[in-house]
Amino acid sequence: MSIFGKLFRWERGRQNTGYDKMLLCGAIWPIRFDTYLIKFPEGSEIPPHTDNVTSGKHFRLNIVLKHAKVGGEFICSNPIFETKRIKLFRPDTCEHQVSKIVTGNRYILSIGWIKGS
Repeated sequence: MSIFGKLFRWERGRQNTGYDKMLLCGAIWPIRFDTYLIKFPEGSEIPPHTDNVTSGKHFRLNIVLKHAKVGGEFICSNPIFETKRIKLFRPDTCEHQVSKIVTGNRYILSIGWIKGS
C-alpha cells in the first residue's frame, strides 16, 4: 500500500500487542520522518524492544496527549529527555516499552526522524 493509502487510517501497530496507529504525515526527503497518532486501548502494551534502522540515527519524540487511568507507562533505558508528557529518545539504540494499560486509554503523538544516512 502506498503512503497515501495509509494516511488518516487506523492500522494495527507493528508489535501486534493491541495498539493502533494512524499516519498523519511523513516524508523521505529532505529528511526522512513520520508522524503518527497512536491509540493504546485497555489491555494493550508494548514489550521491551529496539527499532532497527539500516543507516543513520533514529530519533523519536512522543507527546502524551492522554494518559491511561492505570498503566501505560513508557519505560526507556536511556532517554535523551523525559517529562510526564514528553519523551525524546533513540529507539534504535535505547530499549523501550509501554506497560500494560489496565484502565482507560492512552493517546500519543509520535514524531520520528532519521538523521544521516
